Amino acid sequence: MVMESDRRVADSLPKSWVDAAPVRFRPFLRLARYDRPVGFWLLTIPCWTGLLLARLASGLAPQWSDLGLGVLFAIGAIAMRGAGCTYNDIIDRDLDRRVARTADRPLAAGTLTVRSAWLFLLAQCLVGFVVLMQLPPLAIWIALGSLALVAGYPFMKRITWWPQAWLGLTFNWGVLVGYAAIAGQIDAAALALFASSVFWTLGYDTIYACQDMEDDALVGVKSTARALQAHLHRWLWGFYAVTALGAALAGILAGAPVWFALAILPFTFHLFDQIRKVDTSDGAACLAVFKSNRTTGLLLAAAFLICSFI
Repeated sequence: MVMESDRRVADSLPKSWVDAAPVRFRPFLRLARYDRPVGFWLLTIPCWTGLLLARLASGLAPQWSDLGLGVLFAIGAIAMRGAGCTYNDIIDRDLDRRVARTADRPLAAGTLTVRSAWLFLLAQCLVGFVVLMQLPPLAIWIALGSLALVAGYPFMKRITWWPQAWLGLTFNWGVLVGYAAIAGQIDAAALALFASSVFWTLGYDTIYACQDMEDDALVGVKSTARALQAHLHRWLWGFYAVTALGAALAGILAGAPVWFALAILPFTFHLFDQIRKVDTSDGAACLAVFKSNRTTGLLLAAAFLICSFI
């Protein structure tokens, strides 16, 4: 195994606590993307929006127990996002060596063995399992349904031009889990928010994939960025229009007050403002737009939270 150095993938934070961690732990932390925290947010936020939408639908103000659930979802999202990235890198290690942005990932660069990665994957899954067992039964069963999506994701870029759609289903499964944890059921409001969130991910991950279009073409990796590049901005308008309309419909179905239209405006503006900033020839700009989706998701969560209080 190659000795660990200061290698980091191009889209990681230029400096993070990972760089100060003991050398022997750094490959594991980078494998789980602890130096790229936006992914943790994008997996956690759908859980929170699902929870808050369910609380809005219940007609009751958020309870202290909801805060505990929110913390559990965050811990679970960190563990399972790390596990998902570890699994993805195990499957993709040969492809990653051939793409500039991913060539320095621990498995691709040889700073970590595949056996160590599998053991690390198991440890993260155990953390996720402990969190899972704290949820109500229906939420547990719904959460388990995501495993097939996670297992299939690394292969999607090899067989379809729409792997971002599969990621949308996977990353936003937490909407259903969070909603079921409070409501004890899945109804039209939950499904509307889930659909909205899938198109949100379809938009932001298409923007993210713009960084790799040239390398992906060379190695034969498929993506919506490559498939739609001739009319990319037009497609993004469509993806985000469905996102905004779906989020609004979810609020209406959950019984949100009329002024919910005002509460959701910051989310809607931030969503569409991304499109004008997308420059497919500028990878750094695309990455910055992608990262801004943490704010987008938090604005939607805030809209649901405010409406559930008032």
